[in-house]
Amino acid sequence: MVATSEFIQCELKNGVLVITINRPDKLNSLNKQTIEELHETLLEAENQKEISAVIITGSGQKAFVAGADIAEFANYSVEEGKQLSSIGHFKIFNFIENYSKPIIAAVNGFALGGGLELAMACHMRVVSENAKLGLPEVSLGVIPGYGGTQRLAQLVGKGKAFEMIVTADMITAQDAYKWGLANYVTKQEDLLTKCFEITAKITTKSPTAIKTAIKVINAGYNNKLNGFEVEIEEFGKSFGTKDFKEGVGAFMDKRKPEFKGE
Repeated sequence: MVATSEFIQCELKNGVLVITINRPDKLNSLNKQTIEELHETLLEAENQKEISAVIITGSGQKAFVAGADIAEFANYSVEEGKQLSSIGHFKIFNFIENYSKPIIAAVNGFALGGGLELAMACHMRVVSENAKLGLPEVSLGVIPGYGGTQRLAQLVGKGKAFEMIVTADMITAQDAYKWGLANYVTKQEDLLTKCFEITAKITTKSPTAIKTAIKVINAGYNNKLNGFEVEIEEFGKSFGTKDFKEGVGAFMDKRKPEFKGE
């Protein structure tokens, strides 16, 4: 079982690891320690076969993550700022995007700055009706530094991304859904239920195929790769897995497959 730490709470339920960022007095803002603990939690969970998917949420009902902890970097130099962004990309944001198991952000309130960047790095986003989402960094004389300039444009389009970033405006949950930033909008009390509806479907499918699908979808957004060529290569490799043999065998035998993730 994945251990709970000072700012990260963990609960395993029906093959799904629920990670709660627990800094309610700071609206769950991301400081260095929280980023480190979240990284270690995800690293530990990745190798545990009993975990098929991950849900990340924030404690309380006010905020998912209200941003990075500004007090920590208020006096940073140019080089320190660059390192802050680089470490964040490596340990959390790119790490989550390329994670081998599906990760759903359960956005239970404010998702601002680094909080929205965290949600966008996840593979899916389910958003509560009271949520407000935005990248307010230009109000502080800085820009989004955890992938926000790139992922927001991928999700909502270039024009809307320009608008949200240069005005620093927040948008509502319904607007997030309208613009493709949210997969679903729910009542606050139904947020995790909706996430578990999605993961219930995931946990019955082939872990090896899901891991490969994540890799190939991401390849299409990597300008150093040809997503179609990666798909051809990975499609071929899937024929050599035990999960493929089990899936096809179960289909032919008219039974439910029992995937082992091999």
